[in-house]
Amino acid sequence: MNPTPPRIAIIGAGPGGLTCARVLQRGGLPVTVFAHESSVAVDPQGGTLELRMTTGRTALRAAGLYDGFTALARPAGQEVRLLDHTATVLLQDAPAPDGPDRAEVDRAGLRRLLLASLTAGTVRWDCYLRTLHPLGDGRHKAEFDDGHTETFDLVIGADGAWSRVRPMLSDDTPHYSGVTFVETGIEDACSRHPDLARLVGSGSMLALSAGRGLIARRHSRGHLLVYAGFRGSQDWALEAGVKMTDTEAVRAVLLDGFAGWDDRLLALLRDNDGGFVNRPLFALPVPHTWPHTPGLTLLGDAAHLMTPFAGGGAGLAMLDGGELARALIEGDDPDAAVRAYESAMLPRAARAAGHAARALVHAFAPDAPHSTLSFLSARRP
Repeated sequence: MNPTPPRIAIIGAGPGGLTCARVLQRGGLPVTVFAHESSVAVDPQGGTLELRMTTGRTALRAAGLYDGFTALARPAGQEVRLLDHTATVLLQDAPAPDGPDRAEVDRAGLRRLLLASLTAGTVRWDCYLRTLHPLGDGRHKAEFDDGHTETFDLVIGADGAWSRVRPMLSDDTPHYSGVTFVETGIEDACSRHPDLARLVGSGSMLALSAGRGLIARRHSRGHLLVYAGFRGSQDWALEAGVKMTDTEAVRAVLLDGFAGWDDRLLALLRDNDGGFVNRPLFALPVPHTWPHTPGLTLLGDAAHLMTPFAGGGAGLAMLDGGELARALIEGDDPDAAVRAYESAMLPRAARAAGHAARALVHAFAPDAPHSTLSFLSARRP
């Protein structure tokens, strides 16, 4: 007789959780995904994701979705430019012709691809986990905000930075990194703002000086994703007496903070389309680990939240999800499978998070951009 498959719950319907669910179902294991979003119609936060061959795209191959991904994806610009506040180019790093290629995809398109691959009814919408109650033998009763409860043999926390599953495993919580990004964007830069398009180049541009930075990345259809980054309080807008919904007031505060910078760089703030979004950067301690606990584990930001200077956070989450699912499919003992997954994932996550933490320190150091130039140069072959 075939053993009864474990009852598996995935908390969170981001790229990592959905990838895990897809690979599990492809391997014949049932799973339920609980999403706090009210419905499938709610668009995910964020715009474009870069998926690298060794992380997200590896996971999509395991999920049998690589062809669907390639139909949605487009090449990602790989050039990196480092500038100072006078717009002087200090480093222009173009990719080697035979180097690894990178591809980007719209987050919403990737989400649709993953959701469409799942059995109908896999995702339960508008289900926000309130708490977990240990029942012994690795089983946990999940209690949701609507009052209903369900019991599972394995609960996978794929619920992001402020995970409700993580407190069952770890006392660590995300800490403010000391750096805030304020996000904005410029549409159709090639036609409407050709000087800015040339300044940014075909990939990413980092203009840094003394704890501040203007960062821009080229996306599809000429869109420039722009961040104004600075060291300071995460409550800077409140302290400045402005509301994030008051675009002109926020712009004035930002321009004042970047006073003395070259006008070509300040145009990233003056000519933006739409408003500004406040994004203080949080991270978990490095390394973030937990004692193995039967019936529970984490993936993605719930396991290893890091600042975006590591790059590819969504891809790492998808790789986590795919590897955890494969371990569960290929093993007879779910607890041993989770142990094997954690033993590989945690060191990998620590390496990525450590790199992200160091890159952030150098980018927003008092002697930036020279500290960043040394950091990037040391990592070049």
